[in-house]
Amino acid sequence: MQISGYELFAVPPRWLLLKLETSDGLVGWGEPIIQGRLQTVRAAVEELVELHLLGEDPLRTEYHWRKMYQGGYYRGGPILMSALSGIDHALWDIKGKHYDAPVHELLGGAVRNQIMVHQWIGGDKLESITKQAIQRRNQAYKALKLNATAEFSPIETPATVEQARQRVATVRDAVDDDLLLGVDFHGRVSKPMASQLVKALEPYNPMFIDQPVLPEHSEMLTDLSDRTTVPLSTGERFYSRYDFKPLLVSDAVSVIQPDVTHVGGITELRKVATMAEAFDVSVIPHCPLSPVAFAASLQAAFASTNAVMQEQDLSLHDPSESTGLQYLEDPEIFEFKDGYVACPTEPGLGIKVDEDYVRDQAKTNVNWHNPIWHHEDGGIAEW
Repeated sequence: MQISGYELFAVPPRWLLLKLETSDGLVGWGEPIIQGRLQTVRAAVEELVELHLLGEDPLRTEYHWRKMYQGGYYRGGPILMSALSGIDHALWDIKGKHYDAPVHELLGGAVRNQIMVHQWIGGDKLESITKQAIQRRNQAYKALKLNATAEFSPIETPATVEQARQRVATVRDAVDDDLLLGVDFHGRVSKPMASQLVKALEPYNPMFIDQPVLPEHSEMLTDLSDRTTVPLSTGERFYSRYDFKPLLVSDAVSVIQPDVTHVGGITELRKVATMAEAFDVSVIPHCPLSPVAFAASLQAAFASTNAVMQEQDLSLHDPSESTGLQYLEDPEIFEFKDGYVACPTEPGLGIKVDEDYVRDQAKTNVNWHNPIWHHEDGGIAEW
């Protein structure tokens, strides 16, 4: 069996899907994407597949990972690792189908029967956020995640800090203490303000504060961690085990959130989780993406002892209202119950992509870019 061809599909809202074909008819799907850099990642996927994979045995997943990564003198970073990630998903999908087993069985087997998922709460208006939180609680979610702030100046007023505190306090009051509430600083908060804002949120018992500072300033996390009882988290903008290594050694975080579409795919996410296990650090994979990425992330999470939760933004409680799940032949394939998703049992990634629907959606001109925010003085703000 050889890799015989591939196709890429840019589909709404901002996803890039890869179909990898083999000489014996098996097909694997993956999601190589950096949101806002779709065309750049597409070019990287084309280069990697055509240079390293066409005509090769798809079952050599570890060898192909090393070749795509180590075969370049310049390596790593968001573009190359996201391209590699999507290819890795597709290779594992083929491998699982070849052996008629879900990928997690090939990674050592499932370590649990189900995994908790958390749902993102979007928007900036407090009334809307609170309403969403109550709705999600009533839909049986046991964990939610929301942004602490919109744009946030490097030096902020006490009133702005108070607005962020009220935002979290109001949502916490609305959902009570029975629900886990993650708070995301999204890298928007500067070092001078991070410790103030973390301290202000401590009384509301966040399950974690994510990206309290930008990944460029991860050395600051140790000092911040020493000042608070709230678990700190980061990782969605880390791109390999080598990025995570100094973070784990520093004992700065309690949770990491690697993304299966950016960190090097299933192969690398599994290795990152194993590294983190040695430091008693929990893993909550980041994944606000399509059901292809979600399926790939689940496979690694179910084989990882310290993967305690899985992010998703697919409205799993009601597949009929989910635009993302419509990319699957069976939108109800992910068994959601009481805030958990059941362990997948189908071969490969455990899903069947509706290729006709993908092709139809790919007729749309998709090239999303994140907005550019500015501070009052006209300077660029973190989005």
